[in-house]
Amino acid sequence: MSRSSATSFEHYALEMRSQIEEALLRYCQTEPGCPEQLGEAMRYSLLAPAKRLRPLLVLMAAEACGGTVEAALPAACAVEMIHSYSLIHDDLPAMDDDDLRRGLPTNHKVFGEATAILAGDALLTRAFEVLANEIRPAETALACCSALGQAAGATALVGGQADDLSHERDAEERAAYGESKAALLGELESIHARKTGALFLVSLRMGALTAGAGAEPLKMLEEYGRALGLAFQIADDLLDVGGNEQAVGKRVGKDANRGKLTFPGLMGVEESRRRAERLIAEACDALAPLGPPAERLVMLARYVVERDR
Repeated sequence: MSRSSATSFEHYALEMRSQIEEALLRYCQTEPGCPEQLGEAMRYSLLAPAKRLRPLLVLMAAEACGGTVEAALPAACAVEMIHSYSLIHDDLPAMDDDDLRRGLPTNHKVFGEATAILAGDALLTRAFEVLANEIRPAETALACCSALGQAAGATALVGGQADDLSHERDAEERAAYGESKAALLGELESIHARKTGALFLVSLRMGALTAGAGAEPLKMLEEYGRALGLAFQIADDLLDVGGNEQAVGKRVGKDANRGKLTFPGLMGVEESRRRAERLIAEACDALAPLGPPAERLVMLARYVVERDR
């Protein structure tokens, strides 16, 4: 990405993030009857400084398909609520046991485990309330609710986390028992296609749905999303190996310490970087038929492998 293109994209992303933040603040205002600490815990994680990649994907997909930011904004906020809920729960001691997220103490470190669990539950349900109440027409709201429910459920996001937790054994030890590198890589890709990739794909799908997109644009966006989601996870694994904790906003080196399967652990750092770059090229090629309206999605894809957090 040229310096001028990068600057242009950064200005656009900053403007879009501003709109996303305003909408998130509006949608997470709790009604009378919500316990004060619960509302505070919800807002603590949802409004923490973040990249907002998934909401950006919703908005950019809508624009790429001829839709508007205004129509897609509720779906952008809904997917960020799902993402935030998943992070709160993933950080719990029974899960990934993290004490730092987005540069801040994790939710359960501030509010306690019980309130953190409930805050995640509340964000999960609020996401579908926003879709049902704010997306028009009703048929589009129904389609968005169905797509997001599947992406966040037992065969996708939750299932990916379950498999990730159940495979926390050292890759070298597993290889010693006869498991091939190809088999381990296939397993790792399957986990992250669900744990990370599912929300990328549904973000793009919901953006396209709000624009009334047909089957062909949806297929292009799906190809883009699959490659982008895997590239993002590889980049995330690389940051865990060599990133700066202050810039990343969470503990680094923790995956290796827990014996988790990672791309650098199986492929090495340099091959992982090359794989991520190839995936980004595939993602960008998938969008070529959409032309200039998809250019911001192309820029976002390149940002994924260039980021430092």
